[in-house]
Amino acid sequence: MTDSAGTPSEPDGPADAGAAEEVGADAGAVDDADARAEGDAGTGGGKGNGGAHTGKDSGADPGAGPVKQPNRKRHLLRWAALGTSVIVLAAAGAGWWFYRKLDANITTDTGAAAELEAYEKERPTPVAVDAQNILLLGSDTRAGEGNDKYGQDGGSQRSDTTILLHIAADRQSATAMSIPRDLMVTIPSCGKPDGSRTQEQFAQFNWAFQFGGAACTIRTVERFTGVRIDHHMVIDFRGFKDMVDAVHGVEVCLAEPVDDRAAHLKLSAGKQTLDGEEALGYVRARKSLGNGSDTERMERQQQFLGALVKKVQSNGVLLNPTRLYPLLDAATKSITTDSGLDSLRDLYDLTRAVRSIPTEKVQFLTVPRQPYSANPNRDELVEPDAGDLFKRLREDAPVTVVTADENEKARQKQQEQGDGDADGTGTDGPTPTATFPGTNAAEGMCE
Repeated sequence: MTDSAGTPSEPDGPADAGAAEEVGADAGAVDDADARAEGDAGTGGGKGNGGAHTGKDSGADPGAGPVKQPNRKRHLLRWAALGTSVIVLAAAGAGWWFYRKLDANITTDTGAAAELEAYEKERPTPVAVDAQNILLLGSDTRAGEGNDKYGQDGGSQRSDTTILLHIAADRQSATAMSIPRDLMVTIPSCGKPDGSRTQEQFAQFNWAFQFGGAACTIRTVERFTGVRIDHHMVIDFRGFKDMVDAVHGVEVCLAEPVDDRAAHLKLSAGKQTLDGEEALGYVRARKSLGNGSDTERMERQQQFLGALVKKVQSNGVLLNPTRLYPLLDAATKSITTDSGLDSLRDLYDLTRAVRSIPTEKVQFLTVPRQPYSANPNRDELVEPDAGDLFKRLREDAPVTVVTADENEKARQKQQEQGDGDADGTGTDGPTPTATFPGTNAAEGMCE
């Protein structure tokens, strides 16, 4: 805009010489430039006539004298330019306000950084430096608004859900590996919130989060997988519910009705869309669905997360501000993360890097496990399957995930052919044909 600050002339004002002189002061320079560019010698517009052209090029009669250009059109153009500027500035201001609000929602876990730095020498060395390994922790704390119905807040929390998300260096695939909460592992000595330290011990995995929060969990995962964790996020109950509600629910298909008082869940059989409250009960339900095992619950969580990812990637969410903003608001409010992901810009860069991954390449699986020999109510790793999977994640090697039925058929075929071990990977280490049972985000829950 070339207008100076102040109130523009009234669009319906009289077109007398004074008005023409005012408009000419703003527009004469533009008209003069136009006239010179067209080569109209002796006919250029001046300030006194409001910049109106005369002569051959203007289409006026040479003998009729100067023709006055109506200034109503110029007033309207000036108002349009002013309005456009106001809209642009308002949009920019609103965008900045939204950015600051979302950015301020994120909580930084400074305590984890200090603990990890103190034990840096124990941590694995990154192998595939361009790949990303992010530990996602679903906290089962009952603290916070809306979580009271899930039990009393006992002042401690355990990791109800733990997923190691591996994003390939070429950003063409992502593998989410669930870690059973009852998996028996060695938990290192960890710092507690009160300043004391625990003893190294062999215990079920989710105790690590209760002992020393995210840092203790990260060190435990790094110890038994050898995978360097680059970032971590802790997500609470309410955040999960709000994210599901922000995308207007997620569709599931149930073979049988569900009535689970512990999970506060009552659903009929068949296809239906779950809201946030129902979705939380669905992914947490255990005894009332299937065989009641934690392994089956993790499979259900993986299928639901795949359906959620598929819906978030749809244009109905990503290209719809009325849905995208509530989703971002819910997500940023619910997470506590390390300093490398504690800003909206960091999260945006991560999202931009993975948003083009095809849904069939967003894979979900559970770490190879079986009932613990000393206690069937706990789990232990299955070797060499688990070691093979961990090696692939460390080296950013391909991980092929197929359905459980397909995986079992592949195992049987290889056993019949005598081509390798029961895990289908052979005896000489990982091969490009190794497969693991699981699912992907393209399959959906009703297909």
